[in-house]
Amino acid sequence: METVHTATPLLALLASLIGAFLIIFTGGKRPNLREFWTILAAVTQFALICSMLPHVLQGKIVEYTFIEIYKGITLQLRVDTFGMIFALLASCLWIVVSVYSIGYMRTLKEHSQTRYFFCFALALFGATGVALAGNLLTLYMFYEILTIATFPLVAHQETPEAIKAGRKYLVYLLTGATFILFAMGLTYYLTGTLDFAPGGFIAGHGSKELLSLLFVAFIIGFGSKAAIMPLHEWLPSAMIAPAPVSALLHAVAVVKAGVFCCLRVILYIFGPEVLSDLGLWITLAYFVSFTVIVANIIALTQDNLKRRLAFSTINNLSIIILGAALLSSQGIKGAMLHIPFHGFMKITLFMCAGAIYVKTRLENISEMEGIGRQMPITMAAFTIGAAGLTGIPPVCGFISKWYLCLGTLEAQEILFLMVLLASALLDGAYFFPVIYGAFFKKSKGIKSTFDEAPVLVVAPIVITAIGSLLFGLFPDAFIHFFQLAALSAKNILGG
Repeated sequence: METVHTATPLLALLASLIGAFLIIFTGGKRPNLREFWTILAAVTQFALICSMLPHVLQGKIVEYTFIEIYKGITLQLRVDTFGMIFALLASCLWIVVSVYSIGYMRTLKEHSQTRYFFCFALALFGATGVALAGNLLTLYMFYEILTIATFPLVAHQETPEAIKAGRKYLVYLLTGATFILFAMGLTYYLTGTLDFAPGGFIAGHGSKELLSLLFVAFIIGFGSKAAIMPLHEWLPSAMIAPAPVSALLHAVAVVKAGVFCCLRVILYIFGPEVLSDLGLWITLAYFVSFTVIVANIIALTQDNLKRRLAFSTINNLSIIILGAALLSSQGIKGAMLHIPFHGFMKITLFMCAGAIYVKTRLENISEMEGIGRQMPITMAAFTIGAAGLTGIPPVCGFISKWYLCLGTLEAQEILFLMVLLASALLDGAYFFPVIYGAFFKKSKGIKSTFDEAPVLVVAPIVITAIGSLLFGLFPDAFIHFFQLAALSAKNILGG
């Protein structure tokens, strides 16, 4: 592949980092200027990442090297098709969730807003760094920046419950980080390199037992952030955080970074050939299938709306890993497509939950009967997101789940097709009672007149809901997620 050497990846990262420090230097005395920096940084980063898209679509690699630390070990940004998918998702949705955050935080008169926006920008710096990382060392550095930056957001309320949830978050993710550090060191010892390669670079290095140990260490490490059971408990606990933080955790940055890294391990470190020879793919597929079904069953029992959405996220993350583990062209394509498409749908649902709380202070589903009459725009957007996650056309979730199902047929694994179909049925079982209750049941405690949340809260919800529909109708529109996923699968499988 042709390599384009440019500082653009660095500038994209610096947009969020400089924005973060401008936010904290502005402080709370000039909130309008502080929030201007937030929006400007988000728009600048998205524009810079989009400027690299034509090169990547042409099959080129965009590269920037900071420094070579030791032979075969560099700090390097390297933008390929898969990294571009995650970078586009994170930078695009940062704009939307920044506008939403301004409306949400101002309406509720939340404390420590400067710290909140600073950590938000720093988290996107980490997430974008993960997306653009050219090797394991660079990825690990930004991965840990993301973990530390999001801790104050999880613990934002500063209540005993919030502090406990933040500590649990750190314990799970930093413990996972030790497994990654071990696996990274062993990878370099075996291969002499940490650079990602489509189709993997581990082949021919180490015994079957050693490679199996290495794979397990990677999956435990990155799987903690991807919330694979039983490493998931931090995620529902983190729902104590404000709704924009939940949206960041579930749709844009944290869990998406975890699942992105799992796919890097499966497809760019080990590769289809090695995983097939070792039989590791089938073990991973069974493991995440268990997570898919159990997470959905637990979601059925949750009355708190954000916790129900949290277990839905756990299910969808494992669906992405399952698609990649199948090692088929269509499965890989479906897995990569579900990363951005799930992001658009899930951020819609979490922002809807936040809008309901802003207007009514309600958090439990049993208390939301009839709310569709008071907040029809919010609940219409919720319906679009829920339909998409269930796999109903024309929302974009149908496209990615269709390719995931095709991937099971291509791999001739009917059992995993049944897992995906069962997951879709369970999605419908816990989403549609919420929608039915909102529009078709009456409640004495809910207004029957139109009374939506403020426009800065509702407008981002409408944008992401429309985006979910547009990507369902035109999956290669605007930022070419479909083409990027197809090119990634082709490069990995050598087609």
